[in-house]
Amino acid sequence: MDIISLDIGGKFAHFRKYYANNTALSYTIPPRTTMIGMLAAILGRERDSYYEELASDKIMLGVRILSPLKKTFHRLNLLSIKTSDDFTGKGGRIQTPFEVVTGHALPTDWVVYRIFVGCTEEGKAVFEELKISLQNRTQKFNLTLGTANFTASILKVQVFENQNSKTNSDWIPVHTAVPSNMVLGLDFEKDVNGAMNFLEEELLPADFLDNQNREVKKMVRAVYSTQNLPFMVKLSVPFYSLLSEDETQNIVFLE
Repeated sequence: MDIISLDIGGKFAHFRKYYANNTALSYTIPPRTTMIGMLAAILGRERDSYYEELASDKIMLGVRILSPLKKTFHRLNLLSIKTSDDFTGKGGRIQTPFEVVTGHALPTDWVVYRIFVGCTEEGKAVFEELKISLQNRTQKFNLTLGTANFTASILKVQVFENQNSKTNSDWIPVHTAVPSNMVLGLDFEKDVNGAMNFLEEELLPADFLDNQNREVKKMVRAVYSTQNLPFMVKLSVPFYSLLSEDETQNIVFLE
């Protein structure tokens, strides 16, 4: 199987949590539903038209954080809307907490994610279309990191050809988010360079029903590092080792 590696970066990100109400909380990593939206933008698919085409039984996705990240709260001065007349500002404004994902040093650091894309036999046609579009740099719509004003760019594209999955019952360093039900054990020791790693676990939306209503069909609970460091895991499933010029990445798809 071929695997596409796609680096996407920007200054800010916000991936609103599905259960957030008055406070706009954000996931640290883009959920699978956000990532298929990015792929749909590259392919030029219309809004809400791609849920079945890019479903997890056709397109496999993994994500890795490439820059150490932090989350901070900001207050947005939004319009208070209770009636149609309030859109003119008559209803005043209301301060709303809004969580933003950034790099550690805001003036210099970016938010960068590496998205890995694979496919099943059913998704091979759209996978090949995506591969050609990325290689030719012919994306149809602009990318964002969550909200429309947090614009993003494609920084790097790489294709790993003819990759086969591996199994290993021992500890292995994993670079991507891993579904929690695939984890047999986690090692919380310092990494080989003596750096401290920080892990998070979140319940993320994975698939939407194909009803144009963004109704969640599937959720996945995943654990991941926020520091661009691999973490030691014992896995219950096969994984992929991708060899590049500077490192070997062990990845797992969010399926």
